[in-house]
Amino acid sequence: MGEDVRAAFEANLASGDDVGASFAVTVDGATVIDLWAGFADAARTRPWQADTIVGVYSTTKTMTALTALLVADRGELDFAAPVARYWPEFAAAGKHDVTVAHLMSHSSGLCGWREPITEDDLYDWDKATALLAAQEPFWKPGTASGYHGLTQGYLVGEVVRRITGRSLGTVFREEVAAPLGADFHIGLPASEDARVADLIPPAAPPPVGDSELQVNVAENPHLEVDVTRTRRFRGAEIPAIGGIGNARAVATIHAILANGGTVGGRRFLSEAGCRRALEPQVDGVDLVLGVPIRFGLGFALNSGFMPNPNTLYWGGYGGSLAIIDLDARTTMAYAMNKMSGTTTGDLRAFALAMAFWDSSSS
Repeated sequence: MGEDVRAAFEANLASGDDVGASFAVTVDGATVIDLWAGFADAARTRPWQADTIVGVYSTTKTMTALTALLVADRGELDFAAPVARYWPEFAAAGKHDVTVAHLMSHSSGLCGWREPITEDDLYDWDKATALLAAQEPFWKPGTASGYHGLTQGYLVGEVVRRITGRSLGTVFREEVAAPLGADFHIGLPASEDARVADLIPPAAPPPVGDSELQVNVAENPHLEVDVTRTRRFRGAEIPAIGGIGNARAVATIHAILANGGTVGGRRFLSEAGCRRALEPQVDGVDLVLGVPIRFGLGFALNSGFMPNPNTLYWGGYGGSLAIIDLDARTTMAYAMNKMSGTTTGDLRAFALAMAFWDSSSS
């Protein structure tokens, strides 16, 4: 099953498309492919090891979504409820009817901050969330998605914090990552810094777009990739883009959703709680990304380009990707350090997924 995948993985490295990378697949909760190779730095002085981890940008959002699904499955969070039920200040500026589902599906109208903010503000949880609670949506919530590139983590994270009394990164660590022994972190301890691969910025950043929303999401605040090498960024909980892990960890964690809530004999969610993620929330051209997307609760939904209908996915700036196939009880994950500057033309991860699909169907 894995030889075609290995060949495609090695081809990415041999061509220079990858410098260092990892790719993993689970089926029925068991890891069936676990590949890693290359180098953890641009100078190719540090080999990529089995325990190398790397920043995955927005693949972090899949962990934030899973954490919210976990809290909801316990009956503590109702996605259909107004956000203000849990976070009263959020009702300001006409947002009393905005639901938690709107936050999960990037359709709350809060894709960015109206007030200019700085990188420093991202490390001030109370300020970042208070500004969002006070501001008016950019469009009528629920009518369209507009990718909440940075804000989704603060919005969903604050709801989780109000309910549980713990930060989202803490809930995720204590109730998901640690029980699974999964090496994924939203807020990385300094003790793990030496294992982190350096993200290599793309030769050219992706085009920002012309609309007010697109510019706001991309530039307020403007972040260089090099910020991911700082202790401050790695240690912070930025639940939309700050996660650090590897493909093995991402695939292992999402085996929870792919397998009806149970992995390794431990139940994390009910099967119904897992399938909540598949409930369509909004469908159309995303106001920020500019492409058609179907969003469920926290994930994009298969629009016909993957083998099975009940498939969730999302990825991160630069190329990381998570795919969760609830029909085949399969997860796939890719994490790398050489970043692509395009959101649509980077086929490294998808080519690996295709190789797996082809080999498993033959």
